Amino acid sequence: MSYVRLRRLRIYKNNFILIGMPGAGKSTIGKALAAKMQYGFIDSDAIIEENCGKKIAEILFESGKEGFLEIENFTNATLKARNKVIATGGSAVFGNEAMEHFTRIGDIIYLKLSFKEIAKRIDDIELRGIASLEGETLEDIYAKREPLYEKYAQITIDCDGKSVKEIVKELHERLI
Repeated sequence: MSYVRLRRLRIYKNNFILIGMPGAGKSTIGKALAAKMQYGFIDSDAIIEENCGKKIAEILFESGKEGFLEIENFTNATLKARNKVIATGGSAVFGNEAMEHFTRIGDIIYLKLSFKEIAKRIDDIELRGIASLEGETLEDIYAKREPLYEKYAQITIDCDGKSVKEIVKELHERLI
């Protein structure tokens, strides 16, 4: 690959994509990081809700987990972004096309929280709008997703016991 080609790829790969469990703070941290870096902010769940005209929980109820995952994968795989911090839904890692796209357009950052912390933050899977199968517990969901977060992460930030300000500072230092 020529130097010119590498340089073009580098210029295009200028986004930061946040992945992690629901409740990990992707949107909150994403907004704060975007402000600090003077980047724009995109919440992919908000785009899905806008495109469908419904809340995530409603889409899940009407379309089921598989239907929602198709919508989410398509939305993320076709997302156009430049100089953005992108907060994804917690199930984004199930979309192969989306994750390939994210790898091409930015650096993927896993906001890692222990199950104990996630359980403190989420009390109702259905009300929260978490893509799950009937009978799945939060612990089941965590066990399925964590290996995928690890697989796709280029940067992992341990968020347990840290404030938003501390996480953003750590991220900013690692990214600049």
